[in-house]
Amino acid sequence: MKKVMNYTFSCILLSFILISCGNGMKKTNNEATPESKSTESKIPEYKVLDNPQVDLSDFNKDKDGYIILFDGKDLKGWRGYGKDYVPGKWTIDDGSIKFNGSGGGEAQDGDGGDLIFAYKFNNFELELEYKVAKGSNSGIFILAQEVESKDPNTGEWRMEPIYISSPEAQVLDNENHPDAKLGKENNRKAMSLYDMIPANPQNAKPFGQWNKAKIMVYKGTVIHGQNGENVVEYHLWTKQWTDMLQASKFSQDKWPLAFELLNNVGGEKREGYIGLQDHGDDVWFRNIKVKVLD
Repeated sequence: MKKVMNYTFSCILLSFILISCGNGMKKTNNEATPESKSTESKIPEYKVLDNPQVDLSDFNKDKDGYIILFDGKDLKGWRGYGKDYVPGKWTIDDGSIKFNGSGGGEAQDGDGGDLIFAYKFNNFELELEYKVAKGSNSGIFILAQEVESKDPNTGEWRMEPIYISSPEAQVLDNENHPDAKLGKENNRKAMSLYDMIPANPQNAKPFGQWNKAKIMVYKGTVIHGQNGENVVEYHLWTKQWTDMLQASKFSQDKWPLAFELLNNVGGEKREGYIGLQDHGDDVWFRNIKVKVLD
């Protein structure tokens, strides 16, 4: 009996140790690590707004099948980011859309703010021309969402900036704006993927001259073109994309909400708005058109 009891006790003790160790080490696929729980706790409560979209059939097409998003006459289909109207600092100037700068940087005041075309595109090719004043900064956004987050202290909801959810093609006076010298390896110069991939070759024309820009988005592949040359290529929803985000100001540690949104750019439907940036400086856009790619 003594031997049996000792054997039974030993088995029970061994089983208890194994179970205890197993419970302490094993994680299911749904169970967060302490590190991920810490990161998740930094992300505020947020929501992606689902505002009405325009009917593309109401817009004319050119002979090549491009939908004319701006005809040089009115701002039909456009509105402010997070607004239901066009902010007053966006005007029509000699057949172009002009942002009338305040010189205040990304002021985003009541009469300003970013401008979006009120339709969520998926696979498309965007063409436009842009021109900057001396020392101007702006940008072109793709697959953007309208995002609100909840202030954990006050409980109030507030709009997040457009670039928290959208890759940005930089628009810049390379010679006179200090942003051209920031970032890494010129990745903040004109038509670069802002703060991630430099445009190569860098062929932007000086301030006061029109540049031709093209952005193609097709099943995650994005190509920036400038003045007839392809200058940037990258691939959304890939390890390459995640690694680039981690090496930028939108990393998981530096800006958890931006990382989450940009890492899943376009949301579940992988679609979003085209936007033009208010960075507080004079900038012009014209001949804006889109071809939807199947």
